[in-house]
Amino acid sequence: MTKVIPADRIKKLPPYLFAAIDAMKQEAIREGKDVINLGIGDPDLPTPTSIIERLQRAAAIPKNHQYPSYEGMPSFREAVAQWYQGRFNVALDPYTEVVTLIGSKEGIGHAPLAFINPGDTALMTDPGYPVYHAGTLFAGGESYFVPLLEENGFLPDLHSIPESVARKARMFFINSPNNPTTAVATREFFESVVAFANRYNILICHDAAYSEIYYNDIRPLSFLEVPGAKEVGIEFHSLSKTFNMTGWRIGFAVGNKEALAALLKVKSNLDSGVFQAIQEAGITALKTEDHILNNIRRIYQERRDVLVPGLQKLGFQIESPKASFYVWIKIPSHTLSAEFASRLLAETSIVATPGIGFGEAGEGFIRMTLTSPTTRLLEAVDRMEKAGITGR
Repeated sequence: MTKVIPADRIKKLPPYLFAAIDAMKQEAIREGKDVINLGIGDPDLPTPTSIIERLQRAAAIPKNHQYPSYEGMPSFREAVAQWYQGRFNVALDPYTEVVTLIGSKEGIGHAPLAFINPGDTALMTDPGYPVYHAGTLFAGGESYFVPLLEENGFLPDLHSIPESVARKARMFFINSPNNPTTAVATREFFESVVAFANRYNILICHDAAYSEIYYNDIRPLSFLEVPGAKEVGIEFHSLSKTFNMTGWRIGFAVGNKEALAALLKVKSNLDSGVFQAIQEAGITALKTEDHILNNIRRIYQERRDVLVPGLQKLGFQIESPKASFYVWIKIPSHTLSAEFASRLLAETSIVATPGIGFGEAGEGFIRMTLTSPTTRLLEAVDRMEKAGITGR
């Protein structure tokens, strides 16, 4: 019998964080527990009706069932460019500066294959989205983790990156609003990133998946709003979080046309395009009226304003997030985040994400999501109080 031997790159990969969390959740459910899942950022709110109706009409059109183009339908890319102009006042050429993706995860995972040679370095934040590191490993690159520290407002300190590392780096993954810390980048920070990229000839890959989940009408910036950003970087976006379309798998990358051409070359060799009916629905999504999105943000803000004070009363140190639908929670210093998350599940049937799963700098924190109804968030706090689980 043939012995199956995985490639070394597979052996180097840590278990995918969210798959492990889902397995823990499913085990608890099999045991008959009433699980409150605050572990994975999967919106519980419905996709807006107009988007669903557009999909239904588009799915009935025979030509939409043929192979889609790799770069995406011109009409979808035009809609992305129009949305960027209206939302960020950023001008994009829809034919050279926009590429359609099967969700932003696909583009992020493929990006290192386009820009990293074996032995090259990719910079990325820690804690951070695990796909930055996984994609780099698949490309044969080395990951250098830039810590996000509380004393720096959970923004990366570019001055902390050694000169020798910066000179070897080919790309830098950044993310604002940040998952998991919820930090929002300032214009000054983005300006410093552009200067850093120019100094060391580094491609910036900005993950902007949460730009439209914000509170108190304070809109996060696009990296491309900063002068010179398009010359040094690309930005990944997704319809998943903004429009409650996580299962639809549609996103896009925009920005530097040479970088997007390289990414598209990888994409066209490894996968196909997005189902055209979903792209047509995506056009409708990008034209969704403000009052619908404002209502989605209002619901998340109401949930935030229930969960955060509730946890603060239990002694947890939390800064109320300005954006994203996550809450980044500091836990007692004598407890490891994986142990804390395991205790939560065992004693309260609450699923939370241990900070260590996002990187070493995430130790000492857990992440909870706002993708459950207010009643469930109140119940989660009540269960923790009754179980004596506090931040003290």
